[in-house]
Amino acid sequence: MSDLLHSTAAELAALIASGQVSAREVTQTHLDRIESVDGEVKAFLHVDNDRALATAEAIDAHRAAGEPLGPLAGVPVAVKDIFCMTGAPTTAGSRILEGWHPPYNATVLQRILDAGLVVLGKTNLDEFAMGSSTENSGYFTTHNPWALDRIPGGSGGGSAATLAAFEAPLALGTDTGGSIRQPASVTGTVGVKPTYGGTSRYGVVAMASSLDQPGPCGRTALDTALLHQVIAGWDPMDSTSINGPVPDVVAAARGADVRGMRLGVVKELSGDGYAAGVEQRFAEALQALEAAGAEIVEVSCPNFGYALAAYYLIMPSEVSSNLARFDAMRYGLRVGDDGTAGAEEVMARTRDAGFGEEVKRRVIIGTYALSSGYYDAYYGSAQKARTLIARDFERAFESVHVLVSPSTPTTAFRIGERADDPLAMYAADLCTIPSNMAGNAAGSFPCGLAPEDGLPVGFQVMAPVLADDRVYRVGAALERELGNRWGGLLTDQLWDRERGERQ
Repeated sequence: MSDLLHSTAAELAALIASGQVSAREVTQTHLDRIESVDGEVKAFLHVDNDRALATAEAIDAHRAAGEPLGPLAGVPVAVKDIFCMTGAPTTAGSRILEGWHPPYNATVLQRILDAGLVVLGKTNLDEFAMGSSTENSGYFTTHNPWALDRIPGGSGGGSAATLAAFEAPLALGTDTGGSIRQPASVTGTVGVKPTYGGTSRYGVVAMASSLDQPGPCGRTALDTALLHQVIAGWDPMDSTSINGPVPDVVAAARGADVRGMRLGVVKELSGDGYAAGVEQRFAEALQALEAAGAEIVEVSCPNFGYALAAYYLIMPSEVSSNLARFDAMRYGLRVGDDGTAGAEEVMARTRDAGFGEEVKRRVIIGTYALSSGYYDAYYGSAQKARTLIARDFERAFESVHVLVSPSTPTTAFRIGERADDPLAMYAADLCTIPSNMAGNAAGSFPCGLAPEDGLPVGFQVMAPVLADDRVYRVGAALERELGNRWGGLLTDQLWDRERGERQ
């Protein structure tokens, strides 16, 4: 493999800025990689070679003219296909938006372009970000580069898979209940959900507006922090955007110092349902951080037990509201408009044809939870549980700097294994959902391979609201103590074909 594919985003940016390599060469190398392996990984819904190369050439021209470049200028990035982008299709993984080209850019996407990053294309996802395996895409299933018969997580499995397969050094995702962190965990990569309001939701196809949050994905803590710095900050176009300073996540990632930090291990995020290998690697990661100077204590967050049930009432309720806009009247798919059908019939036919089974399931659940006579019993009660979860975090952060847990209870499961069992599928987000409910920052970092199957295990770090830097501080320290042994290994299938030998 090319050394450029093995390089971190920070290293690539430095090489481009110094003129040792051109942005065009870096981009072409990654486009060649996509052509070579994405037929098996299936991470991309859309690849735009011409636009990517044109962007890279413009960066090279700026450098040649002596103009200052941003810290990630010329570095390729893959973008989850839930961000609006002019000149490219935005489908949100759904047939109901097939072929739609937005007339504007999402704010975080525009910030990526303004910073000089090179967008390679749009990545696959569970339809409207509803899923934990990327099997719910309206187009095809993405495969985990570590083992092609396994899921890459969801909903942002496409973005995570591009990193694990060396198709891109950086990726952009969204996290509603773990859609950045869970894929990062099962692909051996890094993914961070910023504090709610820390990154703009403007131009992101909405799933659940009080939970959705764009965030950065990478293969190292520093790379992810550099992308976080690019996309974060106040946006007047998003009413939930925080008008305040962005935590210095890059300095935290470079510092990687946990001396004097108290790390709270969440008692409720372990035990039954957690794979032995996951708990073993998590325990070893704790030992490594303790050796680095952190103090490890156990913390109880008793209301975390309500998080999964409450989430699967609040989220579908917001889905029911947000997806009402896909009515076949203004844009997207239209089915049954033969000149005789009324608007309601066309709408019903279009939504039946355009929405997948999981989307329909969540719309129905949400509509029921919001219906007259059930609102207080379901949606109202779930919001009360959400408040209790937030209070658990507040109490915990009075005595510890961060909370930690496994990122997900198991390693990547086989494609199709949970397809007919929604409850088992939802359990993949057991550890990640509490942070979405409370709005605090959280991230997943690789902490080893489970001995029983050789697949990646993720270590989750949860920090207080607007303390995103603590997530990177701990994650980078863990990366340093483990020697970054686990991030970025190829699956045997891909490695064997390219190198003719076993990694």
